[in-house]
Amino acid sequence: YPPKSRSSIRTIPLSPDMVDLCMKFKVNDEEAYVLTGSSSSFMEPRVLSNRIKQFQLDCGLDSLHFHTFRHSFATRCLESGMDVKSLSEVLGHSSCKITLDTYVHVSMDLKRQGMIQMERKVMLR
Repeated sequence: YPPKSRSSIRTIPLSPDMVDLCMKFKVNDEEAYVLTGSSSSFMEPRVLSNRIKQFQLDCGLDSLHFHTFRHSFATRCLESGMDVKSLSEVLGHSSCKITLDTYVHVSMDLKRQGMIQMERKVMLR
């Protein structure tokens, strides 16, 4: 299937640890799909969702929608200090507003840390 939009086609930078992990699953076909390792077959999204559901059951985890991982990823990126513009591009959004309004759920701890940082900067003046 073709991507939904132009912003769906993007390069996503990875940490060295993630590159090492990905290299363990590398195949020689540059056109191969990530989940199947083949350019001639792709994984139906429902199959992936069902596999994740089964993994959650096997691990005794509450049922989560696959898209929940995307929300968690966005939130953790911001909590770790990633800037909103970079995160928006990694997620393939056309604007930062979409990222902030839809995907990011900032914790009270992060809000508190921001207030403490602001106070420290103001007090140092």
